[in-house]
Amino acid sequence: MTAVAASWLPLSPGERSVAIEVLLAGPLSRTDLARRLDLSAGSLTRLTKPLIESGLLIEVPEAGGVVEVRQGRPSQPLDVVAESRSFVGYKITEDMVYGVVTTLRSEIVARYDRPVTSHEPGEVVALLGEMTDELAASHPRLAGIGIGVGGLVEDRAVVGESPFLHWRDVPLAELVEERTGLPVVVENDVAALVEAETWFGAGRGLDRFVVLTIGAGIGYGLVLGGKRVPYAEEDRGFGRHWIINPNGPLTPDGARGSAVSLLTIPNIRYQVRAATGRDRTYEEILELAAAGEPMPARVIEEAASALGVLVAQIANFVLPQKILLAGEGVGLMDVAGGTVADAMRAHRHPLAAPIDLETKVSDFHDWARGAAVLAIQVLVLGAADA
Repeated sequence: MTAVAASWLPLSPGERSVAIEVLLAGPLSRTDLARRLDLSAGSLTRLTKPLIESGLLIEVPEAGGVVEVRQGRPSQPLDVVAESRSFVGYKITEDMVYGVVTTLRSEIVARYDRPVTSHEPGEVVALLGEMTDELAASHPRLAGIGIGVGGLVEDRAVVGESPFLHWRDVPLAELVEERTGLPVVVENDVAALVEAETWFGAGRGLDRFVVLTIGAGIGYGLVLGGKRVPYAEEDRGFGRHWIINPNGPLTPDGARGSAVSLLTIPNIRYQVRAATGRDRTYEEILELAAAGEPMPARVIEEAASALGVLVAQIANFVLPQKILLAGEGVGLMDVAGGTVADAMRAHRHPLAAPIDLETKVSDFHDWARGAAVLAIQVLVLGAADA
């Protein structure tokens, strides 16, 4: 398969700033764009001309039919050509690869999933290559691939450690690039989700923003100044040593009473199984708790209280404008949202501003979309520090 090079590359720093501003806030008039970037009219014209000629930006009709007049001639707002390139995003789990194709504005236009039958890196790379070949057949203008993996990712290229896949030091970006001929960026899956929500989702335009995920594990992402804050121990067990209740349960994963022991799906299932002798799915436990079954109800109430404490503590220290709760475990809110709210209030100052907690009911395609956004940021726009 032959890569389709983006015709607008490489972008200069000035062109990149213009492209990102229009991508995130467009369509924008030239006057508004110049004001946002503190550019003169002449500088803006110089920067936008090659972007228009390359097909990345386009003039669009003004809403309401009003046309801006600049230096004696009419001017229409600028917007990105969202369909000018497509991007593939993959989320790799223990047993599935979830794939999406998105536009330049991260709208999902296709979904394609395949089971993972082997964790051997070569087999996973072959699977990603086959999926990309099939997606390229119907989306021929692919510009790049983003891959999200649970674990520690180095330099957006190498999977240093992935407990779910049992990988260490796998040069995934290089291997997939060799197989597909497309540029590839790899990132921790939570980090990719945070980037997507910061650019195109719940955190758009916010200065301080937090993403908290609950599911197979606990993920955390912090945005300050509109940019995600990377940290060295990323995905090396956030919450495993964050003690919510020192007298809480001791589970196979996480310290006694930690956020991980109380909140993650495997440990919730473990607690119910240990107490009842029956193995239940997470969905069954939620249903039993909602119906008042004593042991599932107790475990879910403890989990909900732990979530409320965790959210309140994050809010106390970070002072975010919004916290987004996501992941496959958010069904907890439907069953015990009141308990979460009570615990949040109990661990905040009475006069503190209410926490803007937004719950996102999503699936793994949202995580795959996050990986595609990384491809847009890094491979196309060159926003390496995004």
